[in-house]
Amino acid sequence: MFPLAAVAAAAFAEEKPAAPIAGTGDAEGIRLPERGSTAPGFLLKDTAGEPFHFEAEWANHTYMLIFWSVFCEPCRLQMAVAQNVYEKYRDAGLRVAAVALDGEPMRAVIAGFVKQEGYTFQVLVDELGDREKFKVADPYGVSGMPSTFLVEKGGRIALSRAGLIAAEELEKSLKSVLKP
Repeated sequence: MFPLAAVAAAAFAEEKPAAPIAGTGDAEGIRLPERGSTAPGFLLKDTAGEPFHFEAEWANHTYMLIFWSVFCEPCRLQMAVAQNVYEKYRDAGLRVAAVALDGEPMRAVIAGFVKQEGYTFQVLVDELGDREKFKVADPYGVSGMPSTFLVEKGGRIALSRAGLIAAEELEKSLKSVLKP
């Protein structure tokens, strides 16, 4: 079972750029995929229970992936930045998929939070797979939240970062990726 109390406590700790994820083991040695590598594909359900096939999506769009939790204050800040950036660049082909690490039992809470905050991008719920590992966060090397990735059309990683990213930095990376 995903220990939410540990995530909540870690998320609200002061002076932490990325909240550690409980249940992922020792973060030492975990690495985010490097720029230019192929993004791991996945299939998850969104907050409404509809399937989302990432490989099919990246064929036509550039994606910003954000790994987050409703209990993580830095994540809430990053989600607001993501919404603003999405509104500015969606007509240029940007899509956003936010992967909640709160677990399946929290699907309704996540959906309520998304509605309350007015997010208009795709919100998915990660699941625990074999050996209590996240199906998506673990292949992406996520050991803290928020973690953000820009995935170019075609599936190559253009940016991977743990912790908060300013809108200006995201936009700079997006402009190099969203070329006409």
